[in-house]
Amino acid sequence: MQVNSHIDKGQFISQVRVWARELGFSQIGVHNVDLSSAEAGLKAWLSHGFHGEMAYMAAHGMKRARPAELVPGTVSVVTARMDYLPRDTPEGWQAVELARVQSTQRPREGVISLYARGRDYHKVLRSRLQKLAERMEQHLRDQVLAPVDGSGRDTAFQYRVFTDSAPVLEAELAAGSGLGWRGKHTLVLDRDAGSMFFLGEIFLNLDLPPTEPVSPHCGSCSACITVCPTQAILGPGRLDARRCISYLTIEHPGAIPEELRPLMGQRIYGCDDCQLVCPWNKYARRSTLPDFDARADMARGDLLTLLAWDEAEFLRRTEGSAIRRIGHARWRRNILVALGNALRGGTVDAEDSAAIRAALQIYADPGADPLLREHALWALAAPAASGGSEVF
Repeated sequence: MQVNSHIDKGQFISQVRVWARELGFSQIGVHNVDLSSAEAGLKAWLSHGFHGEMAYMAAHGMKRARPAELVPGTVSVVTARMDYLPRDTPEGWQAVELARVQSTQRPREGVISLYARGRDYHKVLRSRLQKLAERMEQHLRDQVLAPVDGSGRDTAFQYRVFTDSAPVLEAELAAGSGLGWRGKHTLVLDRDAGSMFFLGEIFLNLDLPPTEPVSPHCGSCSACITVCPTQAILGPGRLDARRCISYLTIEHPGAIPEELRPLMGQRIYGCDDCQLVCPWNKYARRSTLPDFDARADMARGDLLTLLAWDEAEFLRRTEGSAIRRIGHARWRRNILVALGNALRGGTVDAEDSAAIRAALQIYADPGADPLLREHALWALAAPAASGGSEVF
């Protein structure tokens, strides 16, 4: 049932923005339920198989582009942006992070995407979106005296919150409601905040006036396309997820294609390269929340130390982290690839080479997990460092 109240909707949205900022959100927009312009692109992306093994991307058909079918009764979507750079991010952070992934000076250092170094964003955004929706509900109840059920819930006002956990075209909703534009890497970009932010939505049965989209400002820049290590960005707005390092290290469940392994470098969870070279990210904002501050193990972890975690240690160290969802085996698979690349980089000394090969040999034994064994054998096939020794 759609809410038909006599509230001042412009004033209501202004109040929602105040509540949102109190909860750590950076920007609020409103979109209607018409995403028909995105359907052709979604169909084409799926038909090319660019979603890889992310079957959930196709499982709901066009519901992704039809909010009112996904949540019946929805007539408006409140969109939200939350910045996630850690509070202690230094000036010149883009150059610092680029140096980490492009340099071979610290071959044993694992690189984790900036967004995943702190608390799981799903948990942070979902809880705060829920609080925002509850404030909206209470405000409407006070204004229009709508009836409530036995739980105290407004029976007329209905909502559902989302953040990267359901068939929702988040980037399209964000761009269409003025939170930014779709960059050539497909991420949402804002002139005042770059792209280092999370997105969330509240589907509502309350008809609210949409906010205006903004025009794109990428111009002739193609830095994100050029820098992609695996050339996963095929052209402006065309991403083949099957080649994307974020997909390979997080979503892909099996063996990583051998031809892509050397291109992953020391990246063991996600990839930020296309954002690190984006000129607009010089305006990226630090989070106001401690939730996204980097955990010590996630900022500059030693690959051999991370590999040595047994499953219990992995679960303990990743409690409350987005990293936990890939599981222990996939975590180790990614580290084995990074160690193989460390050996191939030619900058590990003989002592480190011997230590790495000894660790790899554990996973190369015939009785080891087949997935891990495949990647360990590949890593061990790297040439020995000068003065190093093979360990078999």
